Amino acid sequence: MTQPTLLVLAAGMGSRYGGLKQLDPVGPSGETILDYGVFDAIRAGFGRIVFVIRRDFEAAFREAIVSKYEGRIDVDLVYQGLDLLPAGHGVPAGREKPWGTGHAVWCAREAVKGPFAVIGADDFFGRDAFERLANFLREVDGKTGAGSAELCMVGYRLDRTLSEHGSVSRGVCEVGPDGFLVRITERTAIEPSQLGRGDLRGDEVVSMNAFGFTPAVFATLDRELRAFLTERGGEMKSEFYLPSAVTTMIVRGEARVRVLPTTGEWFGVTNRDDRPRVVAALGRLVERGDYPRSLF
Repeated sequence: MTQPTLLVLAAGMGSRYGGLKQLDPVGPSGETILDYGVFDAIRAGFGRIVFVIRRDFEAAFREAIVSKYEGRIDVDLVYQGLDLLPAGHGVPAGREKPWGTGHAVWCAREAVKGPFAVIGADDFFGRDAFERLANFLREVDGKTGAGSAELCMVGYRLDRTLSEHGSVSRGVCEVGPDGFLVRITERTAIEPSQLGRGDLRGDEVVSMNAFGFTPAVFATLDRELRAFLTERGGEMKSEFYLPSAVTTMIVRGEARVRVLPTTGEWFGVTNRDDRPRVVAALGRLVERGDYPRSLF
């Protein structure tokens, strides 16, 4: 049974944050938020990490991030570029915005050959999330036939994923009584003050883009990316969201997605004002003994 791969989406521009938040030190010994994800992945049993980055900050990323993990886990880089698209599609003049998380995963299709998890580089997912993902992927790796179409997603409570310093976008999930995902609806401009005043209560399950896949997902991503580019590729700010592709797989009966609920803590640095809260949260976890004071 192979060790699963962790695919880390780290090509975001960080426009709302005001810089390359993937490289921002937030831990007590200068760790980035990404370092905690890698640390948790290693102790959960992942055997390889593939980072999706932009070529323009490759040197800085190698020096600040990749160099830490040498000798600890195998690391590879793949690149997400505006012009990296299926044959027959091109970039409209004037577009600068990346194509989104679904495109980022598609860019890694040649680098990932076995069961893999997907996370973002600027979120803290918690040890429990990585253990659940690794256990699921090991289970799927041992199955054949219909079992290979069973995927997973870590689910968090909506009210535990919001920012006090601005609105966020979240994939709100409908989960069936059997624990499998029915659909994901992308909601934008969510703020804590909205909870309980409209159709959002706060206890909804949301996707933070922590998924477990088999390589079979790449064929679906390729098909859906082509359809997306045909319909919306001429827009300046359209994005091909990974949750949308997952929902399509469910609707078409191509896969079942098991929701892995976690009581672990999630936090992220969507806005620069989130940084002090993240620093304080990591400090508490270190003091509690969940992490060493220096990870690497």
